[in-house]
Amino acid sequence: MSSRTFANKHPKEKVSPGFEFFKGVGQVTGATLLSITLLSSSIVAGGLVGLAISFRNLPDVRQLRNFIPSETTYIYDVKGRLLTRIHGEANREVVPLDRISPNLKRAVLASEDGHFYNHHGINPTGVGRAVVVNLIAGGVKEGGSTITMQLVKNLFLSQKRAFTRKLAEAVLAIRLEQILTKNQILEMYLNQVYWGHNNYGVQTAARSYFSKSAEFLTLGESAMMAGLIQAPEDFSPFASMERAKQKQKEVLGRMLGLNWITQKEHDDALKQEIKLGRIRSFGGSALPYITNSVAQELASKFGRDVLLKGGMRVQTTVDTKFQEMAEGTVKKWHRRLSGQGLYKNQIALVAIDPRTHFVKALVGGVDSKTSEFNRATQAQRQPGSAFKPFVYYTAFATGKYTPNSIVMDTPVRYRDGSNWYYPRNYDGGFSGAMSIRTALSQSRNIPVIKLGKAVGMNRVIETCRTLGIKSPMEPVTSLPLGAIGMTPLEMASAYATFANYGWQSPSTVIVRVTDSSGNILLDNTPKPQRVLDSWASASTIDILQSVVNGGTGKAAALGRPVAGKTGTTSSEKDIWFVGTVPQLTTAVWVGRDDNRQLSSGATGGGMVAPIWRDFMVQALKGVPVERFKSPSQFPRPKSN
Repeated sequence: MSSRTFANKHPKEKVSPGFEFFKGVGQVTGATLLSITLLSSSIVAGGLVGLAISFRNLPDVRQLRNFIPSETTYIYDVKGRLLTRIHGEANREVVPLDRISPNLKRAVLASEDGHFYNHHGINPTGVGRAVVVNLIAGGVKEGGSTITMQLVKNLFLSQKRAFTRKLAEAVLAIRLEQILTKNQILEMYLNQVYWGHNNYGVQTAARSYFSKSAEFLTLGESAMMAGLIQAPEDFSPFASMERAKQKQKEVLGRMLGLNWITQKEHDDALKQEIKLGRIRSFGGSALPYITNSVAQELASKFGRDVLLKGGMRVQTTVDTKFQEMAEGTVKKWHRRLSGQGLYKNQIALVAIDPRTHFVKALVGGVDSKTSEFNRATQAQRQPGSAFKPFVYYTAFATGKYTPNSIVMDTPVRYRDGSNWYYPRNYDGGFSGAMSIRTALSQSRNIPVIKLGKAVGMNRVIETCRTLGIKSPMEPVTSLPLGAIGMTPLEMASAYATFANYGWQSPSTVIVRVTDSSGNILLDNTPKPQRVLDSWASASTIDILQSVVNGGTGKAAALGRPVAGKTGTTSSEKDIWFVGTVPQLTTAVWVGRDDNRQLSSGATGGGMVAPIWRDFMVQALKGVPVERFKSPSQFPRPKSN
C-alpha cells in the first residue's frame, strides 16, 4: 500500500467544539487558548525551518538509509524447532511493513500521530499546543512529538526531556522526511520502538503478548499494544489487565473519533477476549548444551557483537528428540552409578555422524541447570588407553606394520631425565610376543609404548593434529598411554575420521546460518577431505572391532559390527568408551569434576561400555546394519 493510499484511508482529525485540551488550566478561555495555539504554531513552524539550516552539529540522518537495527539471533534444531533466542539488550525481529497488521498500523497512528501522512516531520498544531502547556506548567509536560520525531529521538538523542532536545528532534525529523518515504519511516518506527519486557519492535512484542505474528493481530490486540508505547511496563497486560484495557479503550476511542473504525468495530474490539502469551525474553534454552556450543561457534566465526545483534537464523545438526534421549540416558546412568556408591560422578557424551561429521548429540554433564560447564567441549581429561588407536594408526600409515604384525609385551625401561621409567601393564604382568590386534584388544601398555618409540612420538602427535586434536602434547614416553588432556568432542571426532576411512569434514553443531532476510552467512554442507590414509584407517577400525568382539570392550557389543576402545587412567579418575558403527560414532566419559578417584577397580569396559551400549541401542533403532569396509579394499601405503 502506497503512503498516498494509506493516507487517504485516514481522514483528518476532527475535534469537537467542546474538546478541552487543557482541562483545569484555570482562567484561560477557549478563544484565548485557540489564538495562542495558532500563533505559537506559526512561530514554531517558521522558526523550525530556520533551525533546520542552523543546526549543523546534529547527527546526519542520511546514514539511516543503510541503517541495520540490532536483531535477535534464533537457534533451531535440524527440523526447525526453536531452541532459544540470543540477544543483547534488544530482543527484536525486524519485519517489513506489509507483514504488520493494518489494525496495528492504524492503532499506533491514532495513538501517536493522527496526522502522520499529512505533515513533513512535525505537526505545527501539536507542537504549538505542547508549547502552551509547557509554558503554563513551567516545564516539559507535553511532547507534541510526531512519529518521525520519536524515531529520531530513539535513534540519535538522549531521553532527557528538555526544550533543546525537542528542537533537535524537530530539526532531525524535517531532515529525515526529506530522504525517506512515509512508509519507510513507519516501518522503521514500528520495528524500533520499545514495547516492554525487553521486546523491541512489533514482531517480538506480538509473539510475547499474544503468541502470534504481528501480521495477524486483531483490532482489540492492536489497540492494547498501541496503548503500551508511552509507558510499556505500566500498561502491560502482564502487569495489570485492568490498566491495559483502559489504554485499549482510549486508543479505540481515538480511532473512532478519527473515523478510522466504525462504532460496531469499536464495540466488538472492546468485547474481544484477550488471550495472553508469555514473556519470552531471556527465556532460557530447550537444549542448553547444544545452544551454548552453537553460540561459542558463532562467536568465534562472526564475533560476539554479531551474535547478540546480527539477527541470525541458525539451523543446528541436532534433532531435539534425539538429544533429549541422550540427556535422559546420561541422567539415568548418573543415578545408577550414584546408587552404586560412585558419588559426584559426571558423565559427558558426544555422538557424531562419521559421514558428515555433524554432531547428533552433545551432553556436557548430568544436569545443565545446576552447572553450565560443558564437559563435552571444555573438559580436557586424560583418555587413557582410548588414545592407543592413534599410535597404531601412525604405525599402519608407515606401511611397515599390519594388524597381524608381532609386538613384544616384555619388560622395558626408558631414561626419563635423571630417572628411569618402567612402564607396566594394568595387570602387572607380561605376555610376550603378540599381534597388534591382540595387544589392542587386551589393552596392553608396553607394546604400544614400544611401537610409539619405533615410529616416533612426533609422528603420533602429527596424527593427532591432523585429526583436529588441539590439546597440548609432548613427545614423552608415556604419551601412548593417553597421559594428556582431551575433550570428548575431540575423541568422538577423531574416531569418526577412522570410521570414514580417513575422510573428514570439520565437526560442527551448525548446518546453516542465514541473516533475517534469508541470505546465507554460513553453509556447513559437508565437503570431506581425505586427511588420513584409508588403508591405515580401515586397519585401525579392523583392530578396534576385536576390542568389542573379544577384548576389553565386550560389554559394548550390539549384535552388529562395532569398533571401539575402552580407556581407564591411573587411579581410576577418568573412564572412557569411544566406539563407532559406520553411521554413528559416540564417545562417553565418566569422572568427577574434582579429579578424584571414581572407584577402585573401575574400568571403561566395566563401567562405561554399558552406558555407551544403552545409548547406541536407542540411537540405532530403525537404522539398518552396515559392515565396515575391509582394509583389503584400499591400497596399502608404501613403506617409509
